[in-house]
Amino acid sequence: MTSSWSALAERSIAGEVPSREACHRVLAAGPDDLLALLDAAFTVRRHHWGRRVSLHVLENAKLGACPEDCGFCSQSSHHESPGGGLLSSRPISTVDDLVAGARRAHATRAKRYCMVTATRGPSARDLDVICEAARRIHAEVGDLELCASLGLLTEAKAQKLRAAGVDRFNHNLETSERHYGKVVTTHTWRDRVETVQHARNAGMETCCGGIVGLGEDREDLIDLALALRDLDVDSVPVNFLDPRPGTPMEGYPRVTAHDALVALCMFRFVHPRTDLRVAGGREVTLRALQAFALYPANSIFTQGYLTTGGATARDDHQMIRDAGFELELVNGETAAPDPEAMAALPRQPRMLPTVRS
Repeated sequence: MTSSWSALAERSIAGEVPSREACHRVLAAGPDDLLALLDAAFTVRRHHWGRRVSLHVLENAKLGACPEDCGFCSQSSHHESPGGGLLSSRPISTVDDLVAGARRAHATRAKRYCMVTATRGPSARDLDVICEAARRIHAEVGDLELCASLGLLTEAKAQKLRAAGVDRFNHNLETSERHYGKVVTTHTWRDRVETVQHARNAGMETCCGGIVGLGEDREDLIDLALALRDLDVDSVPVNFLDPRPGTPMEGYPRVTAHDALVALCMFRFVHPRTDLRVAGGREVTLRALQAFALYPANSIFTQGYLTTGGATARDDHQMIRDAGFELELVNGETAAPDPEAMAALPRQPRMLPTVRS
C-alpha cells in the first residue's frame, strides 16, 4: 500500500482533490499502514510547510451561560447542574485582562492569540471590548497575530473586528451538514457557513474546522473535509471529542489514537496548503503518540483549551524539539526551541474554570 499512499500525496501536492473513495481508504487504513500513511501526509505537509510548527494560545474571554445547545459543550446553559449551567459563568474579561493574556501568549513564542466568547454572537459591548483589546495588543505586545471566535457574525460586526486589527476569525462547522442536527439545534449549519463568509468578505483570514467523535460516520468526516475545501478556509483545526461530564455527549467514547491520526492525514490530503491544526483533545486522545500528529499537522494549541487542560508550552516546545521540528513565529520566521528559553516557560497550565457540583 506504500506506493498507493505516495501516489495520493503526489496528487494532493499537484492540487488534485482526493476522491471520496481515496478518503475512505485513508480513514480505513489499518495499523500496518499507519507509518506509511503518516509519511505520505508528511510529504504533503513538508512541501508546503517544511518542518515549521506554529503555537496558538486560546483565551476564554467570556465563560459559560451560552444560549446555544451544542451537545459537546459544557459552556451551554442548556446542560443543567443543580446550580444552573455546568460551569460557573463569568462576564466578558476586561481589556486589561485580555492584553495580559496576550503578553503570556507572546512569552510562549506563540504565533497567534485567539480571544473566545461562549455566546450565540457578540453583543455590542462584547464587541467593543474585543476590538479595544485588539488595538492595544497590536500597540503594546509586539508581534502576535490575533484571532477571535465570538459566535455568529453579521457583515457589520465582521468589518468592525477587521478594522480593529483582528487578523483571523474562527467559527467551526463542527461536523457535516447531514449530521449537524444531532449535535446542535439552536442554529443551523448554514448559519455557520454564512458567518465564515462574512469574516472572509471583511478581509479576515478564516479558521474553520470540526470535532472528530461526535457520533459521525466516515461519510460525515469526508463531507466536512470537502465542505471546508469548498469554503476555501485558511486554517482547519481538527478537534477530538473529550466528553464533558453533564453534557449530552458525556458517554461518547473517545476516538482512538489510530483513528485520530488517520483523520488528520485525510484532512491534510484534502487541504494540502492549509494551516492544519491538531486542536482540542490532542493530549488525552493521542497520549504518547502526540508527536506523530506533527507529520500531517503544522500547528497546535498550547497551554490548554477553553474549559479543559492540556500540555504546557514547555512540554510542547520539548516535543517540537525532540521530533526535529522548528517553531514558526510571526511573519513566517522560524527558530529552534531553545533550552534556555524553555526553562523560563510556565511549568503548569493555566487554571481551569470551576465546575458546579
